[in-house]
Amino acid sequence: MQHIRVALRQRRDEYDISIGAGALANLGSVARSALTPHARRIVVVSNRTVFGLYGERTSRSLRFEGFEVLHWLMSDGERYKNANTLRRLLAFLSDSGLERSDAVVALGGGVVGDLAGFAAAVYLRGVAFLQAPTTLLAQVDASVGGKVAVNTDAGKNLIGAFHHPRAVAIDPDTLNTLPQREMTSGWCESVKQGAVANPRLFNDTYKFLRDRIAGNAISSEPGIERLIAAQVAFKAGIVRGDEREDPEREDHRSRRILNFGHTIAHALETATGFRRFRHGEAVGWGMLVAGEISKRLGLLAPSELESLRDAVRLCGRLPAASGIKEAEILSRISHDKKTVGGEIKWVLLERLGRARIVGEKEIGRRLLRDSVRAGLQSIS
Repeated sequence: MQHIRVALRQRRDEYDISIGAGALANLGSVARSALTPHARRIVVVSNRTVFGLYGERTSRSLRFEGFEVLHWLMSDGERYKNANTLRRLLAFLSDSGLERSDAVVALGGGVVGDLAGFAAAVYLRGVAFLQAPTTLLAQVDASVGGKVAVNTDAGKNLIGAFHHPRAVAIDPDTLNTLPQREMTSGWCESVKQGAVANPRLFNDTYKFLRDRIAGNAISSEPGIERLIAAQVAFKAGIVRGDEREDPEREDHRSRRILNFGHTIAHALETATGFRRFRHGEAVGWGMLVAGEISKRLGLLAPSELESLRDAVRLCGRLPAASGIKEAEILSRISHDKKTVGGEIKWVLLERLGRARIVGEKEIGRRLLRDSVRAGLQSIS
């Protein structure tokens, strides 16, 4: 079992991330160590598919440590991460008698983690929650850092909070039951982090994707735990240095660099009602557009853009981005939450492994439009 400490300025918010086979079976012990001695009741938030696979294992581990365990299941999909679902979950927490000393466990992917975490952040002005991420995307990114939110018709994650988990338990065995599209989504997010982190993480991720053994269970792939740990360690380091994503920071260690590919991704997701793309798939397209902008501005060498494209191809087939009008995409971009001083701030690449934050005025409308067109047609 590998352990990574997320160190924050407020020491009471620091937490441990455990990575290794069997982490779910050990969740009860993790929860008992992370919560106060008065914690008695835990609500496990999940969806029907994930709970059917891992709910009993998780609940058994929690009950073994003396917790009373209840569960609440949401519908599966990004479009259900909304205020109506949140309202139903909050009603369940209240009806269950959850107290300030009790906790919520998010068992699932990024959608479950975001919704459960936001409910925990606002219920009784904040109760503890733990992350048990079961998708690759959630394991390498969404479960770390304390961002929790729900979507609105106007855009993605526009209502949210910073609410750190008390602990994160990452069990790579859960990846063996993921459908291919979920793995593609997670690999795209992994490529994104490598692209803005440092050349070593990008190259390690790229190499892992090239060397995968067809048909092999992902948890048995050599180096998978080490790669997940490297991804998590990078994210933890960024969060440590810029926990609240300071809008004034534009350096290459700003937390905002984690939004590489997300400006276009969020536009694609909202333009299609969160029905066509999984989040990481949309990020895959978003990286290609951002890479195209970077190249056209003279920041990114054409050879490095081709490496980025190849890495995205290796993640798996992306749903087609055709049929979405450019005008609709550009309109959705204007509602992106990464606006500062009335200007969209784009995360671009100086090279693979180093990001740069650039204002939309430096890009220009025509270059943006041409890059969107080229980026969304750059891989088949």
